[in-house]
Amino acid sequence: MKVRIGVAAGAGLTSDTAHFLGLVDALDDLGYDSIWVPDVVTTPTADPITALAVAAGRRQRVKLGTHLIIPGREPVFLAKQLATLDQLSGGRLLLMAVLGLNQPAELASQGVVARERTTMLEESLDIMRTLWKGDELNHHGKHYSYEGVRLAVVPDQNPLEVWLGGQVPAALRRAGRLAEGWMPGLVTPEEAAEMRVVIEAEAEAAGRVIDSEHFGMNISWSHGAITDDLRAGIAARRSDLVAEEVIGVGVDGLAARINAFLAVGFSKFVIRPAQQPESWPDSVAAVASILELQT
Repeated sequence: MKVRIGVAAGAGLTSDTAHFLGLVDALDDLGYDSIWVPDVVTTPTADPITALAVAAGRRQRVKLGTHLIIPGREPVFLAKQLATLDQLSGGRLLLMAVLGLNQPAELASQGVVARERTTMLEESLDIMRTLWKGDELNHHGKHYSYEGVRLAVVPDQNPLEVWLGGQVPAALRRAGRLAEGWMPGLVTPEEAAEMRVVIEAEAEAAGRVIDSEHFGMNISWSHGAITDDLRAGIAARRSDLVAEEVIGVGVDGLAARINAFLAVGFSKFVIRPAQQPESWPDSVAAVASILELQT
């Protein structure tokens, strides 16, 4: 089982040039698998496609990941952007497709209606995958319509994999039907193992097989004691969990969280500090000392 660990840049980091580039350098030097840029329109975080393009030009090894909002983006243009980034980076793009936050400001900025996001996501994935194969696109769906569209630029990766997240039953079924991998967050190892069974059964019913190593987890860690704000944030999203069940406390706590998921067959991880560290390079260096990083 190949263990791969990436780091997600927090809100605010990618709008600070020096700090962002310092993190890119540190992750590459330390042997981390990837850097991940989140996609939340109304927070102080840079556009992930642009930020990852900068990272791609900065370093030649570290992979380039994003939890990318799909609904609200025109899929043909997006397909070309992502194909270009993957091609020019030598096939380093890691793509996780998300719906975006169900908040009024986010929905308004995307120009979408909450109830239509899932059908927009599925339709967009079908469009983009057709174009990435180099095929002619003739599509007439609920949200988009095209005739005779073809892209000259295709991804370096064949196929360019798309992972999904989500924990509700519909999201699990969608991952089984459509995704090359699944990476949620804010679940216990026991819950993740049970959800994986649902995904794999749905994939089998659809005549698909998801690679056994394509199951991962987003994990937060705190360098010090968990604050009241962090506890409140966890409770707002899942009132049935306590913070210690989903946040690794200290370096050893993070290692224990990762090992717990490894024990149930999850091998890909995106870790992120639960609070903005004073020094991102120092923070990821401290964690690297106990992680199994493979270059």
